[in-house]
Amino acid sequence: MRKTLLGECLAEFFGTFILIFIGVGTVAAMVTAEISMSFWELSIAWGLAVSIAIYVVGAISGGHINPAVTIGLAVWGGFEKRKILPYIGSQVAGAFAGAAVVYGLYREAILIFEKANEVVRATDSGWASAGIFSTFPKSYLSTFEAFLVEMAITALLMIVIFAVTDGKNGAAPAGGLPAVAIGLTIAICGISFGPLTGFAMNPARDLGPRLFLMLSGWETNVIGPHLYGLIVPIFGPIVGAILGGGLYKKLIAPYFPVTTVDPVGKDYKKAS
Repeated sequence: MRKTLLGECLAEFFGTFILIFIGVGTVAAMVTAEISMSFWELSIAWGLAVSIAIYVVGAISGGHINPAVTIGLAVWGGFEKRKILPYIGSQVAGAFAGAAVVYGLYREAILIFEKANEVVRATDSGWASAGIFSTFPKSYLSTFEAFLVEMAITALLMIVIFAVTDGKNGAAPAGGLPAVAIGLTIAICGISFGPLTGFAMNPARDLGPRLFLMLSGWETNVIGPHLYGLIVPIFGPIVGAILGGGLYKKLIAPYFPVTTVDPVGKDYKKAS
């Protein structure tokens, strides 16, 4: 069947749902069940979630599952601009649904955790359980510093996405391996800088669950200090994706060796 925008949006919805279902589910297990898990293991889980989502829906929609990636591809990769808003809406909805399902499955465990730790959702103590679903910065970071962290790690992610999917890049992995490279990049960014901001790297990954929390007892307090949730995990990744795409297109891609096919059509040689 020929791909349609509806099919692509459904793919983005389910891809982002998978990301949240696995990623937030892992955090919920670590927090409520007190499963021994290092930050590296947690980061790997998020990276694998992205790879799995791309394998499931990538052939239909491209497997963006991230508004920042969608915008970065529209600016630098030729993605159709008319699809930006439908894609982003689908991604946020998928993240919202993923958070709702995880909450439904872990509801009793979360309530027990909150009771044991005297957590009141609509107060600052509510961040303890809200952190299962959305990201919050370390107290010593300013909003601007947190913004820079999210911008930088998303810029790296965008560079990797362009690099591993660029047919002119002779070092790009073949077959389904680009999804693995993208997932590993997220995992590496998680272990490197995740302790600072929670490595959102994805406006939908953070906004969808945060909207769910606002409707589930945490109210507007879940936005965080200084409107954090409406600024850093949304606009930091978007700026980072645009920056990373520009760096790749202007400073890396122009310098790939040009190749030509010999008359027999078998060997590839660098053009002088």
